[in-house]
Amino acid sequence: MDKALWYLLTATRGGENRVRIIQALSERPRNANQLADALDVRYKTVRHHLDMLADHGVVEPGDNDYGKLYFLTDEFERHREAFEDILDQIE
Repeated sequence: MDKALWYLLTATRGGENRVRIIQALSERPRNANQLADALDVRYKTVRHHLDMLADHGVVEPGDNDYGKLYFLTDEFERHREAFEDILDQIE
């Protein structure tokens, strides 16, 4: 997970938006529309980043297809300290 976080947050464009999504989901589960509104980015942009985060095990969708909420995974929570360390190093 640590390597995936480094890749997602620093090695590709969009790392800043992925950090913001993770931080927003740390506050509470949200759907893609809510994230787009909260972060002031396009819905398609949020969907792209959610897909990347899901592919790497950072977020997972809930069961409902309509208004699907996204949650941080238990795997991410076990590596939250690595996330915080990466943030400290890139700020």
